[in-house]
Amino acid sequence: MTAPVTSSPAAGRSARSFWVRQITLWHWVSSGVCLGGMLLFTVTGITLNHAASISAEPKVTQHVAPVPEPVRRFVDNGPQDGKAPLPSALAEWIGDEFHTTPPTEASEWSKAEIYVSLPRPGGDGWVAIDRAKGSAKYEKTDRGWISYLNDLHKGRHTGMAWTVFIDVVAAACLVFTLTGLLILQIHAAKRPSTWPIVLLGLVIPLFLMLLFVHR
Repeated sequence: MTAPVTSSPAAGRSARSFWVRQITLWHWVSSGVCLGGMLLFTVTGITLNHAASISAEPKVTQHVAPVPEPVRRFVDNGPQDGKAPLPSALAEWIGDEFHTTPPTEASEWSKAEIYVSLPRPGGDGWVAIDRAKGSAKYEKTDRGWISYLNDLHKGRHTGMAWTVFIDVVAAACLVFTLTGLLILQIHAAKRPSTWPIVLLGLVIPLFLMLLFVHR
């Protein structure tokens, strides 16, 4: 007759120790991954919340340049109306001439001009190409570092790489929060105030949302 298989207390303690180590590992690794992003997002959360009281004088710079002959034909032979991407040679010339990122989005074409929007974090920009004169006017508006960091917080005109970074930081924050909750559960028996504080952290934002946040 085969004896029943039972788990020993030592095996249970070993499994628990393994998971405690794993949870602690995930907790500190995720905290390291999201450290820089969390510092940025917490500071800019404050600046965004008080944006109206933080004054900044926009700095506007302009530059006019003739369109060179090698790319002039793309200006002359392009669409006469509507939206269309710029030919790569023209986009690269704009990037080189005005020291900006070459535009990739569709631009506005008309018989008189080509209008190229160049949105950027912390400001704005555009290029208007006079098709008859063959000249391009560039204007850049810079609203300062606080505006730049605020736009990074919102992911406004920041490009795909920054969007991926925000997603990674958000995922790391989720792991950090959940593993922190598990660590609290592990030590809760020795700290009676653990769950009241956690409950308070859940109830306070819910209370504010229901009573003081207008929809």
